[in-house]
Amino acid sequence: MAHIYIAFADTPGIFAALIRKFLKQRYIHVVISGDAELTEAYSVGRRNPAIPFFAGFEKEDKGKILNTFPMAAYRICELDCTLEHKQKIMKRLHNDSDRRFHIHYAVCSLPFIVMGIPIYLKNQSTCSSYIAKLLQENGIVISNKHFSIVTPKDFFEYEEMKVVFEGFLSEITADRPNHVPESVSAYE
Repeated sequence: MAHIYIAFADTPGIFAALIRKFLKQRYIHVVISGDAELTEAYSVGRRNPAIPFFAGFEKEDKGKILNTFPMAAYRICELDCTLEHKQKIMKRLHNDSDRRFHIHYAVCSLPFIVMGIPIYLKNQSTCSSYIAKLLQENGIVISNKHFSIVTPKDFFEYEEMKVVFEGFLSEITADRPNHVPESVSAYE
Protein backbone atom coordinates (compact mmCIF):
# COMPACT_ATOMS: atom_id res chain seq x y z
CA MET A 1 0.00 0.00 0.00
CA ALA A 2 1.25 3.48 -0.89
CA HIS A 3 -0.07 6.91 0.04
CA ILE A 4 -0.67 10.26 -1.53
CA TYR A 5 -1.43 13.36 0.46
CA ILE A 6 -4.19 15.89 0.06
CA ALA A 7 -3.57 19.19 1.81
CA PHE A 8 -6.19 21.80 2.55
CA ALA A 9 -5.05 25.40 2.89
CA ASP A 10 -6.54 28.44 4.56
CA THR A 11 -4.95 31.67 3.41
CA PRO A 12 -6.30 35.21 3.63
CA GLY A 13 -7.52 37.29 0.70
CA ILE A 14 -10.70 38.65 -0.85
CA PHE A 15 -11.13 35.80 -3.34
CA ALA A 16 -10.45 33.21 -0.62
CA ALA A 17 -12.94 34.95 1.68
CA LEU A 18 -15.66 34.70 -0.99
CA ILE A 19 -15.01 30.99 -1.53
CA ARG A 20 -14.87 30.41 2.24
CA LYS A 21 -18.22 32.16 2.65
CA PHE A 22 -19.81 30.09 -0.15
CA LEU A 23 -18.43 26.75 1.08
CA LYS A 24 -18.88 27.59 4.78
CA GLN A 25 -15.53 25.94 5.36
CA ARG A 26 -12.20 27.14 6.68
CA TYR A 27 -10.03 25.31 4.15
CA ILE A 28 -10.77 26.37 0.59
CA HIS A 29 -7.67 25.37 -1.40
CA VAL A 30 -6.69 21.78 -2.23
CA VAL A 31 -3.13 20.60 -2.90
CA ILE A 32 -1.78 17.15 -3.83
CA SER A 33 1.58 15.78 -2.78
CA GLY A 34 3.56 12.57 -2.71
CA ASP A 35 4.63 13.17 0.90
CA ALA A 36 3.18 14.50 4.16
CA GLU A 37 5.76 17.30 4.39
CA LEU A 38 4.56 18.73 1.05
CA THR A 39 8.12 18.83 -0.31
CA GLU A 40 6.72 18.17 -3.76
CA ALA A 41 3.19 19.53 -3.78
CA TYR A 42 1.11 20.71 -6.74
CA SER A 43 -2.11 22.61 -7.29
CA VAL A 44 -4.03 24.84 -9.62
CA GLY A 45 -3.83 28.17 -7.85
CA ARG A 46 -1.87 31.39 -7.64
CA ARG A 47 1.34 31.39 -9.64
CA ASN A 48 2.72 33.86 -7.11
CA PRO A 49 1.16 33.73 -3.63
CA ALA A 50 1.13 37.54 -3.39
CA ILE A 51 -0.70 38.08 -6.70
CA PRO A 52 -4.19 36.53 -6.99
CA PHE A 53 -4.76 37.55 -10.62
CA PHE A 54 -2.39 35.06 -12.26
CA ALA A 55 -3.32 31.47 -11.56
CA GLY A 56 -2.70 28.08 -13.07
CA PHE A 57 -0.92 24.81 -12.43
CA GLU A 58 2.07 25.22 -10.12
CA LYS A 59 4.45 23.34 -7.91
CA GLU A 60 3.81 24.85 -4.49
CA ASP A 61 6.67 26.78 -2.88
CA LYS A 62 6.22 26.59 0.91
CA GLY A 63 8.77 29.37 1.48
CA LYS A 64 6.98 31.85 -0.77
CA ILE A 65 3.60 30.95 0.70
CA LEU A 66 4.92 31.35 4.24
CA ASN A 67 6.49 34.73 3.42
CA THR A 68 3.22 35.95 1.93
CA PHE A 69 0.87 34.33 4.47
CA PRO A 70 2.73 33.79 7.77
CA MET A 71 -0.46 32.51 9.43
CA ALA A 72 -1.48 30.09 6.66
CA ALA A 73 -3.23 27.08 8.19
CA TYR A 74 -3.06 23.60 6.69
CA ARG A 75 -4.72 20.24 7.17
CA ILE A 76 -2.86 17.35 5.56
CA CYS A 77 -4.61 14.05 4.94
CA GLU A 78 -3.22 10.68 3.89
CA LEU A 79 -5.02 8.73 1.19
CA ASP A 80 -4.30 5.06 0.49
CA CYS A 81 -3.52 4.02 -3.06
CA THR A 82 -1.52 1.38 -4.87
CA LEU A 83 2.14 2.00 -5.66
CA GLU A 84 1.24 1.86 -9.35
CA HIS A 85 -1.42 4.56 -8.92
CA LYS A 86 0.97 6.75 -6.92
CA GLN A 87 3.62 6.43 -9.63
CA LYS A 88 1.07 7.32 -12.34
CA ILE A 89 -0.18 10.30 -10.32
CA MET A 90 3.32 11.62 -9.68
CA LYS A 91 4.29 11.13 -13.35
CA ARG A 92 1.23 13.11 -14.44
CA LEU A 93 2.04 15.87 -11.93
CA HIS A 94 5.61 16.08 -13.28
CA ASN A 95 4.36 16.16 -16.89
CA ASP A 96 1.80 18.85 -16.09
CA SER A 97 4.46 20.82 -14.23
CA ASP A 98 6.55 20.82 -17.40
CA ARG A 99 3.59 22.31 -19.29
CA ARG A 100 2.31 24.43 -16.39
CA PHE A 101 1.83 27.59 -18.46
CA HIS A 102 -0.75 25.74 -20.56
CA ILE A 103 -2.98 24.88 -17.58
CA HIS A 104 -4.99 27.82 -16.25
CA TYR A 105 -7.37 28.48 -13.38
CA ALA A 106 -10.96 28.08 -14.63
CA VAL A 107 -12.48 31.34 -13.38
CA CYS A 108 -15.28 31.04 -15.95
CA SER A 109 -16.41 27.74 -14.44
CA LEU A 110 -17.09 29.18 -10.97
CA PRO A 111 -20.75 30.17 -11.68
CA PHE A 112 -21.35 26.67 -13.09
CA ILE A 113 -19.94 25.10 -9.92
CA VAL A 114 -22.32 27.22 -7.84
CA MET A 115 -25.25 26.07 -10.01
CA GLY A 116 -24.05 22.44 -10.03
CA ILE A 117 -23.75 22.35 -13.82
CA PRO A 118 -20.80 20.30 -15.13
CA ILE A 119 -18.57 22.12 -17.58
CA TYR A 120 -15.30 21.18 -19.19
CA LEU A 121 -12.90 23.85 -20.37
CA LYS A 122 -9.81 22.55 -22.15
CA ASN A 123 -6.63 23.18 -20.13
CA GLN A 124 -8.58 24.97 -17.39
CA SER A 125 -9.35 23.68 -13.90
CA THR A 126 -10.00 24.72 -10.35
CA CYS A 127 -7.76 23.29 -7.63
CA SER A 128 -10.37 20.70 -6.68
CA SER A 129 -11.50 19.77 -10.20
CA TYR A 130 -7.92 19.12 -11.35
CA ILE A 131 -7.17 16.82 -8.41
CA ALA A 132 -10.59 15.12 -8.56
CA LYS A 133 -10.06 14.27 -12.22
CA LEU A 134 -6.48 13.08 -11.63
CA LEU A 135 -7.56 10.81 -8.78
CA GLN A 136 -10.61 9.55 -10.68
CA GLU A 137 -8.35 8.56 -13.59
CA ASN A 138 -6.43 6.48 -11.06
CA GLY A 139 -9.38 4.71 -9.45
CA ILE A 140 -9.99 7.07 -6.51
CA VAL A 141 -13.43 8.66 -6.69
CA ILE A 142 -13.77 11.55 -4.22
CA SER A 143 -17.35 12.40 -5.16
CA ASN A 144 -20.15 11.09 -7.36
CA LYS A 145 -20.28 14.56 -8.92
CA HIS A 146 -18.70 15.31 -12.28
CA PHE A 147 -15.08 16.27 -11.58
CA SER A 148 -15.67 19.82 -12.89
CA ILE A 149 -18.04 20.65 -10.02
CA VAL A 150 -16.11 18.97 -7.20
CA THR A 151 -15.24 21.53 -4.52
CA PRO A 152 -12.72 21.55 -1.66
CA LYS A 153 -15.65 20.69 0.61
CA ASP A 154 -16.15 17.39 -1.25
CA PHE A 155 -12.53 16.49 -0.57
CA PHE A 156 -12.87 17.55 3.04
CA GLU A 157 -15.89 15.31 3.53
CA TYR A 158 -14.30 12.28 1.84
CA GLU A 159 -14.15 9.66 4.60
CA GLU A 160 -11.27 7.59 3.21
CA MET A 161 -8.64 10.15 4.23
CA LYS A 162 -6.73 10.11 7.50
CA VAL A 163 -5.67 13.46 8.99
CA VAL A 164 -1.92 13.40 9.65
CA PHE A 165 -1.33 17.10 10.38
CA GLU A 166 -3.35 20.17 11.22
CA GLY A 167 -1.72 23.45 12.09
CA PHE A 168 0.24 26.30 10.60
CA LEU A 169 2.46 26.07 7.53
CA SER A 170 5.30 27.44 9.67
CA GLU A 171 5.20 24.19 11.64
CA ILE A 172 5.70 22.13 8.48
CA THR A 173 8.56 24.27 7.24
CA ALA A 174 10.22 24.09 10.67
CA ASP A 175 10.26 20.27 10.38
CA ARG A 176 8.38 19.88 13.61
CA PRO A 177 6.61 16.57 14.30
CA ASN A 178 3.23 16.24 12.64
CA HIS A 179 0.29 16.53 14.99
CA VAL A 180 -3.45 16.82 14.90
CA PRO A 181 -4.64 19.36 17.48
CA GLU A 182 -8.15 18.57 18.61
CA SER A 183 -9.05 22.22 19.10
CA VAL A 184 -8.78 23.20 15.42
CA SER A 185 -12.13 23.22 13.66
CA ALA A 186 -12.51 22.87 9.90
CA TYR A 187 -15.55 25.09 9.88
CA GLU A 188 -15.82 28.71 10.90
